[in-house]
Amino acid sequence: MSLRESAGSNSSITKMLRNPRAARGMTKYTVTSTLRSAFFNRLAEGTPILFDGGMGTQLYAHGVPFHRCFDELNLLQPDLVQAIHREYIAAGAEVIETNTFSANRVALAAYGLEKRVRDINFRGVKIAREAREVSGESVFLAGSVSSIGQPLAPVGTIAPEEARAIFVEQIEALLEAGVDLLVLETFSSPMELREAVLAARSVSADLPIIAQVSVHEEGKTLAGASPAEVVALLDAMRVDALGVNCGVGPQTALDAVQQMRPLTRTPLSAMPNAGHPTTQGGRQIYVSTPEYFADYARRFAEAGVSIIGGCCGTTPEHIAAMRAALPRNGAASVTVVESAERSQASVDETPSGLEAPRAETSSPLARKVRAGEQIISVEVDPPRGINPNKMLQGAALLKEAGVDCVDVGDSPMARVRMSCIAFAALCEQRVGVETLIHFTTRDRNLMALQSELLGAHALGIRNVIALTGDPPQMGGYPSATGVWDVKSPGFIRIIKQLNQGVDWAGNSIGRPTNFLVACAVNPMADDLEYELDWYYQKVDAGADFAITQPLYNMEQLDRFFSRVPHPPIPTVVEIMPLQSYRHAEFCHNELAGVVIPEEHLDRMKQAGERGIDVGFELAHRFLLDVFDRVDGVLFVPSFHRYEMVAELVRETVRLRDRARVGVSAP
Repeated sequence: MSLRESAGSNSSITKMLRNPRAARGMTKYTVTSTLRSAFFNRLAEGTPILFDGGMGTQLYAHGVPFHRCFDELNLLQPDLVQAIHREYIAAGAEVIETNTFSANRVALAAYGLEKRVRDINFRGVKIAREAREVSGESVFLAGSVSSIGQPLAPVGTIAPEEARAIFVEQIEALLEAGVDLLVLETFSSPMELREAVLAARSVSADLPIIAQVSVHEEGKTLAGASPAEVVALLDAMRVDALGVNCGVGPQTALDAVQQMRPLTRTPLSAMPNAGHPTTQGGRQIYVSTPEYFADYARRFAEAGVSIIGGCCGTTPEHIAAMRAALPRNGAASVTVVESAERSQASVDETPSGLEAPRAETSSPLARKVRAGEQIISVEVDPPRGINPNKMLQGAALLKEAGVDCVDVGDSPMARVRMSCIAFAALCEQRVGVETLIHFTTRDRNLMALQSELLGAHALGIRNVIALTGDPPQMGGYPSATGVWDVKSPGFIRIIKQLNQGVDWAGNSIGRPTNFLVACAVNPMADDLEYELDWYYQKVDAGADFAITQPLYNMEQLDRFFSRVPHPPIPTVVEIMPLQSYRHAEFCHNELAGVVIPEEHLDRMKQAGERGIDVGFELAHRFLLDVFDRVDGVLFVPSFHRYEMVAELVRETVRLRDRARVGVSAP
């Protein structure tokens, strides 16, 4: 069934949505027409309405850990929540969202708070209203409602009707406390969003509804819905504004609303994340700057977006920058509807007739690293589905070009992909190319880390880069839980202990493993002192070599070498050719750990349609500059353009061959 068919499957509901006033008899609350007209009068003024930024980000910045229930702070620390609202109002936000994002009975049950739904939501509105009164500014109060946190049937166990009842319970509390509008946000499943809209309409036919989905880099929701399908669903349900929020950053959000604009006359909204987060000093940091958001605020306005704001990682500074970049109409006149308060056998034993696999002394890649040879690798990510043919063809092209191995990601950017172990085994067996798997502690506890490594070793995989991994939330899985029993230095020690023939608990595993272990280092880290301390911890744990984050010129590499002039382990530099100015802008502003030099940004901007050629030239120039200074290179092909990096691989092979016979690089 298509999304449009799904939205129109219940004729009585469809009639109700197309004529909200006809449904008043079905609703429990009626909002005054004055309030409804106040919001829509502002929307009709012709300039975008500016919402606030991330509430969770600010609570975290004030010391509230991620494992706490942010919504419960409405009861425990109302002054802190109110102070954040006031900061956003002072920054120029015209709408502030209540701290009720996950305040439904299912999400709250994880904290034993499922019976406090009304209290938490009611207090959330009260706190926002008090912030408005203290500030003296006329701002709208938006009730924030997001996903239940569990998939609906048939994938999960929650029936659509039950989901609707869950949403009704939360929305009734928000309405009772006096919100001016609803924001249904960060939905991945159109079916779940449909139930949320139906719940809102059953509570009040008059309340303005903004409905938003979260899209990933390919422009679709996690459930696979395209912008066109989202528009078809929400237009049929007569929401008052629709759009995108959260996701990966402004660029993807702009792409999505640009696809939506020709398909609907409904006002559009865009409230993206501040790019991809990174972890520094044990804390999550978002990379998109206020200036970058100000630029995108203008772009959203030019694209016809009526409602603009920010989500995870955005701060009052981001909102203030956007306020300065956007035209400002007169302050909205808000009429508030007040209401009442509210030990095992040896693994060496082999069945008769089977030959036990013999472990090599070391892998070919390990022998090259330990011999001080330049190594050449290319990143080949596993497929998003079950068909690996395209990626295997890329690996075959790279093998022919002369790579020593291919790097295989472990669901990078916290996007679900085929198992890195399974895909690496396919590369080894079908293509005959050696692999280096990225392996994270994000998804596996202490037992699973060791279990899967033993399986990888049995499949012939001998090279691992030990990583902590991107947070699940950045990949569109807000309800997923990161494990992180150990950090990367501890993980390296675990692998090295397997190489000694015992697991972390000291139990014998029989024949020792023979893993080569790499680690990551970021020469462009904001806090280089912390990064270097982390680097030396990995070296002390036994890392065999290090791979940098993407670098673009010698100044960036020298930032590391000036502090570590004689690295204790070999250093491999990562080179990611730029494809266009748009790609360069995205990497610089939305990818954690990536810094594009200003001159590169200028070159890419001037290149126009020749962006891919200029990006190759810049990568080639950097390769020539850096080759004699490092112990290897890792090329990262954007958008699976293996042909471009294959040419860089061939050039690197030529440089290595010339070095072996004593001819210096050009």
